Amino acid sequence: MTTPEYSWWWGQRVNDNIYVPNQETTRSLEEHLQVIPSKLEIIKQYFEKRNLELGKKIKQLEEEKMQLGLDVDVQKLEVNKLRI
Repeated sequence: MTTPEYSWWWGQRVNDNIYVPNQETTRSLEEHLQVIPSKLEIIKQYFEKRNLELGKKIKQLEEEKMQLGLDVDVQKLEVNKLRI
């Protein structure tokens, strides 16, 4: 007496036990090698993206701060000219 699994395996057996895959259910090599990211990896990618966004925002704010500093210097020069 054989189990259904054994009967299935025996039916798939060709040329001394070399398995012949069903072409309808086989996946491509790329699909087999595809890596599914873990939750930790997804969170890491999110934080890296967010970190880049914040880095750009910081750079923008520093440029605005420098521009405002120059504006203050110009205003001080104008005030000194008016006092003279």
